[in-house]
Order: sequence, then structure tokens, then C-alpha cells
Amino acid sequence: MRENILFSLDTPYRQSLLVKGWYFGNPEQKSLAVMGAMRGDEVQQMYICAQLIQALAKLEQEGALSARCGILVIPCANQASMNVGRRFWAADNTDINRMFPGYGEGETTQRIAQRIFSALQGYQYGIHVTSLYVPGRSLPHVRIMETGYDHPEEANDFGLPYTILRKPHPYDTTTLNYNWQIWDTQAFSLYSEETTEVDPISARQAVDAVLRFLAGKGLCRPVAGAGEVTRIFHEEELHNVLATTGGLLIQRLALGAHAAAGDLLADVLNPFTGAVVEHLRTQVDGRVFFIHRSHLINGHDVAYRILPEQG
Repeated sequence: MRENILFSLDTPYRQSLLVKGWYFGNPEQKSLAVMGAMRGDEVQQMYICAQLIQALAKLEQEGALSARCGILVIPCANQASMNVGRRFWAADNTDINRMFPGYGEGETTQRIAQRIFSALQGYQYGIHVTSLYVPGRSLPHVRIMETGYDHPEEANDFGLPYTILRKPHPYDTTTLNYNWQIWDTQAFSLYSEETTEVDPISARQAVDAVLRFLAGKGLCRPVAGAGEVTRIFHEEELHNVLATTGGLLIQRLALGAHAAAGDLLADVLNPFTGAVVEHLRTQVDGRVFFIHRSHLINGHDVAYRILPEQG
């Protein structure tokens, strides 16, 4: 294991931002790069990378990594926002993951993205341990951008139950996942159940998924078990349940639960009187895949996403 400072950046009012990377295996090889937290609330994502570093250090010590295996893990690139409790860059509220491939002479987050991307380029595979852009909780899954350079079947090696294929919108073209693929890296975004809180169980699931992926590519000795059969589906297959009015969201069905068409998912209450102003129900049979995080919800926000049963 080798620890390096990839780059540093002066920040106003606080100490410089130091972005560190941990290297494992053959230094002449660029097999897998793992990027962790780029947002200031991605505590779970940073924790997952920290646990992955411990697991890889043990495997390296045991000689379990192949001679053609070279791995880089960057646990966090936004400690400045974490320190002040902000999701995005504290000075201007911009999202680093909407700045790729970056610009070395641009705004602060453009320069951070450029330096991150420079460190991550040239790897055969890339995994971004990230969080949903819409605040909420989802079942653990892998997400792939359909750029024309993608190979969805490769995600089967993670052994997670779900892989989502996403048709990129214009704003997706500035994400790490999209740009990695354009620059010849097979890219995957890995999502855990939590973001702001550490969940050791789902973190262990994410670490095991990465280790299974490495084993599936012949880059390390199998250590994480076979995993699950993966269902690959397009994001448009998810059925959105929207609140038509704002209020207090009282959830009636938990993440991962099975729902039949017509089942009650949640109630929206008048926040002043407690009266029910809307019952939210599913129109399809399926599994609860996503739940809005906050107990306050606005009109037209997505409250639930249901993955329909396979026909």
C-alpha cells in the first residue's frame, strides 16, 4: 500500500485541500480506480472507500492481488465542504460531479475536477462510489451511462441484485461516469442505501461488491462469495409516485418492501392540522426501490420509485 498526495489546492479561510490516493498492487498497471466522496455529505461513501482500503491492504499483504492488478482509491475530494456541513462546494454551491472533465484555468470546482480526472485517467475500469442527486434512499445498485462505449454485462461481476442503465441527459455529460467512458475507461457508479450516515452493513455489501468485481476480472483471489444474480434494467422502467401537494410525508411502506397495485405507500399530511391531504399509492406491482428522504415534501416531488415485477 502506498499513500500519495495527488494534489493540493488553496482554499479561503481554511487550510489547503489535500486530496490523497492509496495505491495497491503493481505500480506499472492501471487496472481499477475507485473515486469516493466528492460531495460534503457523502459520509457513507467515504466510509466505504476507507473500508475498501483496509480490505485491499490485507489482500496485498497476503499476496492475493494478481501481477497485472494496479488499483487507486481516492476516499474523498471535498473535505472542505464536509468541514462546514455543506453538500456542495461551500463558496459557490457548485457540484464537483457536474464539472468534468474539468478546466485547469476555471473556477475552483472546475480545477478540482480537472485534477481528479487527471489522476483517474488511463485505468481500465473505474468505480465512482457516489450518492443520488435527488435526496433519498435507494436499494444498493450499480448505474451505467449508455454512452455507446458501455458494456452492461460487465456489471454482473459486482454480484449486486440491480444494475440500472441510464440514457444521459445534457447535464450528465459533465459527470465523472460519462467522461470516464468517453476517455476509454469502463465506468460504473456504485450506490449504497445511505449517504449522510454510516451504515456498516450496506458499506460491507459495497466493499464485497468491489472485491467480487476484482475477482471476476481475474485481478485478485475470490474472497467475497458469489453474490446475487443481477437484474439489468433501464431507468425509465422505474415507476415514479409523486406527491401532488406539499406537506409532511409519513411513510407506510419501507425501502425494499414488495407492493401490490393499489397499496398505500405514504400519507401526505397538512403540517399544521395533521389532516391527511393525500394518500400515495402505487399503480404497479413491484419492489420499493427509492424513498424520499425528508419528512417534508414539496408538490410534484418524487416520493417513491417502484421497480415493477418482471413480466
